[in-house]
This record gives sequence, structure tokens and C-alpha cells, in this order.
Amino acid sequence: MKSRYFILLCLLAATCACGQSFQSKSNTITLDYSSKNLTYNSTLPRIDWVSPENETVFMKEGRIQLKFTVNSKTPIKSIKLFLSERGSSDAGKSVNIPIPDESKLFINVEKGIFLIDGVSVLTIIVENRDGIQTASKRELHVGNTALADASKMGRKDYALIFSTDNYDSWQTLANPIYDGRTIANNLQKIYGFNTEVIENATQSQILDKLREYAEKKYGDLDQLFVFFAGHGFYDETFKEGFVVTRESLPDDPGRNSYLRHSVLRSTINNNPCPHVFLVMDVCFGGSFDESVAARSMEDDTYKPSSQSEIIIRKLKFKTRKYLTSGGKEYVSDGIPGRHSPFARQLIEALEKGMGNDGILTLNELMTYVETLKIAPQFGKFGNDQLGSDFVFVIK
Repeated sequence: MKSRYFILLCLLAATCACGQSFQSKSNTITLDYSSKNLTYNSTLPRIDWVSPENETVFMKEGRIQLKFTVNSKTPIKSIKLFLSERGSSDAGKSVNIPIPDESKLFINVEKGIFLIDGVSVLTIIVENRDGIQTASKRELHVGNTALADASKMGRKDYALIFSTDNYDSWQTLANPIYDGRTIANNLQKIYGFNTEVIENATQSQILDKLREYAEKKYGDLDQLFVFFAGHGFYDETFKEGFVVTRESLPDDPGRNSYLRHSVLRSTINNNPCPHVFLVMDVCFGGSFDESVAARSMEDDTYKPSSQSEIIIRKLKFKTRKYLTSGGKEYVSDGIPGRHSPFARQLIEALEKGMGNDGILTLNELMTYVETLKIAPQFGKFGNDQLGSDFVFVIK
């Protein structure tokens, strides 16, 4: 019996030494190494990261607040942090996290650390009283070089911005061109986007420009940001929303002088760029989503944004995301020279929302715009894939 138990412990130690991380939902291991049906039961500790959330993080400065929780059905014996340089054979520094006597099944850990420039690997190893270990890692890139690496990952970001404030037959607006130019300037200067602003365009000019961008050659990690600012319209008979272009006529029963959302949706979805984010600051912009168009006028709910991922993991999947300034309703153009309410929040997100890691995700962007009085609409369309996202990486 003793020899069998010794063999069992050796097997468990070898399993932990291989660096495997068990994440099964049952969190239970049962090993049977005896003809007498000797069963060894133990539970795996579970590590849940709060900060940093992503497996790979790019940071301008090395100060970071670690936050994570440890859950276990078997009392926790020890929690250790190991910090080392990537590729180094040195084990690096280790820190023991105190475990409160009153709580050994759930522990909330917060610890501030400071990292030097370069790439560091942070490893958490949790061991329960039965000797079962769980490990979880984060790779932390620190400094301007690290951010430069993130912004030059063999990819290009494009921004195509349509702004209209002067119409042949519709009321002149105060802020669309001002909004469009400001957003383009921020995307170019802060995030390194290749930007193009199209002002007061006709339906034909818009479609020609969208075709031009559909004929570009894109890499697997390239992104395209498309923005519309101006009048929007919803036709109850057709049950469809429209972008009002410069020459759109109020007296046009067939809406042939307007840009249909269905045409816009199909055109953008068929663009070969793998990652597309459409933003619409127009009235009734939320009806771009067919499910929104089918709602009653009083329904202003919107879909929550997805969890953020690191750049590579985000850009592994095809992205077709949209954000509009409202649902099936009119939205404010704002005070002249002060941006529309929606554009003002979007601009603030671009200027301030990238945080310490230098990356603005759609999830983070939404925290700026979702507080608006008229709730924005956020969702996916076309060939969007589960787990996809769009990122703004500071250059």
C-alpha cells in the first residue's frame, strides 16, 4: 500500500512539473491505482484573473495592480507569485501570498508590482493541502518598445469617414464635419490609422469610395473603421433605415435617392478586410441591425459588447461590429462647435480610453458611450465570428 501511494505522489508531482493547467468545470480529479479500488480524490484550485485580464499585456509604464481570485473546494495551502524574464533560465523572483486563517477556500488577492522595461512572465501557482497545483501565467510587455511592437505587428489600420452637414434638400447640421475631422485626427495621431475623410458626398460617391476600399489588399490583422455622421431616416412602410446623402429628396416614395441600410450592410460585410468596425452617428442608425428595425419605436435596448481579448486573439476571427448613436429614434446633432453628444463621448474614448496598456478595446469604448441619455446600439452583423473584436492600439 505504501509503495502504491508513493507511486501516486510521484505521478502527481510529474503532472505538475509538466506545467499543465487544469481548467475543467468539475474541478475534480479521481485517480485509481489499486486493484482494491483505492481512489484518490482532490479538487483543483481555480485562478480567475481580474487584472490583467489578457494573457499578453502591452504597457507603457511598469507599474501594475494585480488582482485575481482563487477558489477551491479543498483548503488552499499556498499561493506563490513567480516573476521572470521571458526566455531566461533563471527562476526569477518569488513571493508568497499570505492566506487568511478564516478563509482558505476563497481568496481575493490584490498586489501592486513594478516591472522594468522588457518582457516579463508572471506565474501564479496555487497548491491545496493535498498537494494538487494549478498554474496560470501572464506575459507583460513594458515600455515604449513594447508598445511599438504592438502597433507594428505586420498590420495596417484604415479609417474611412463620411461626414455630411450640407444637404440639397435637408436641414443643414452643425457638427458632422467637425466631428469627422476630429475623429480622423485622433485616429491618425494617436493610433496611426491611415485616414480618409469624405465630406458632403452623394450616394454614388459613397458607394464608389466603399468599392475602392473593397478592392484593397488586406492582411490577416488589418482593420477598417467606417464612420458615418449626418442625417438618418427610417421608413415605416419599408421597415428599413437609410443614410441621408447630400442629394436625398424628402419627396421620394421609393427612397431611391437614399442609401439603404441593407445595401450598406451587404457592401461592408463583403469587404475583404478581416476586421471591420462601423460607427454611425445618424438618426435611426440602430435600424442598421434588422432586429432593431423590427422593434417598436419605444424599445431602446442594445446588445452588450463582448469580452476583450489581446490583439492577436482578437484578430484571429473575422470581425463585423457596429456602433450607432441611437436605436430607432432621432438623435441630437448637439451645439454648434461642441460635437454631437455621441461624437463627444467617442472622441473622449479615443483620447483617454487606451489606459495603461495602450490599447482601446470595444468593451472599453462602450463604457464611454453607454452612459448617454439616448442609449447607443452595439452589435454584430454579417459574417462576424464569435470571439472577434476590433482594437485601437496607440502608436
